[in-house]
Amino acid sequence: MYLEQILTAIEGQEYDGTFETLVIDSGSTDRTLDIVAAHPDVRLHVIPNSEFGHGRTRQLAARLARGKVVAYLTHDAIPGDARWLHELTAPLDPDGMDVVAVMGKQVARPNCFPLLKYEITDVFRNFGPDFGTTVFANDGFADGNGGLLDALAFYSDVNSATRRELLLGDIPYRDLPYSEDMAFGADIIAAGLRKAYAPRGWVIHSNDLTLDEYRKRIFDETTALRRIGKPVTRVSRFRQVAYTVFGALRDAKRIVRDRQYGWKRRAYWFVMNPAYHAAKWSSYYVASRVDLNDEAAMRAGSLEHSRK
Repeated sequence: MYLEQILTAIEGQEYDGTFETLVIDSGSTDRTLDIVAAHPDVRLHVIPNSEFGHGRTRQLAARLARGKVVAYLTHDAIPGDARWLHELTAPLDPDGMDVVAVMGKQVARPNCFPLLKYEITDVFRNFGPDFGTTVFANDGFADGNGGLLDALAFYSDVNSATRRELLLGDIPYRDLPYSEDMAFGADIIAAGLRKAYAPRGWVIHSNDLTLDEYRKRIFDETTALRRIGKPVTRVSRFRQVAYTVFGALRDAKRIVRDRQYGWKRRAYWFVMNPAYHAAKWSSYYVASRVDLNDEAAMRAGSLEHSRK
């Protein structure tokens, strides 16, 4: 439960303008409602769990919001410092970079399992230096290059900000159960608009997942990409094993040098991390082949469904 830390961090923001904080709760059974009640300036909107959807709930937030910009945080993303909101929303100034959406940097929690921790580090390192803002747009140079277009379109709304008029107008979030952010990023690039990566608007974020939950999350991510038309390459059993071994060996070197883990934890992850790689690639193998119309198979492999 990170909500108390999130709300406290938001209240401590050094921001020149005014802002409101809106929490949408979808049937929580933990202390969420009590925590929100202890922060009287926070607006709370409650929906049934059956109505939650990653795309539709973010779109609901845009309709409920009252400002010109909507900044999104998931339930486990904690602003990294007091300038988070300023840095995240600054590129949206129409007199500045003229972008319509911004994603901020994510820094994995120190105790996150190695595979995910290192993936998060590597993904955001590739988007640009930490000292500046990187703008992404397609002026025609990526036309016909699917891989380059996918790279341009990458978007995560775990920690993000968007012009509200865009969400309520030309490019709303699609009503998707997963990968709504990737679809949103692709829609922005396809429309000839600009989005940005603002690393100084950073959050502490990584998913707290068991081995089985991680396996199911990979299933959800892979099938979601297929649903929105993204290319998902099928791998052979040989490549599945090869990728598992290569990833485990690569991480082993980093685990040994990772001082965020104590020596006992390093020893633990040195032994256990290969199981996460095996889970990742075995789930990817299945998800890249499953019939998307086979409801029973989709339910069996899905983490999102198990949480309903």
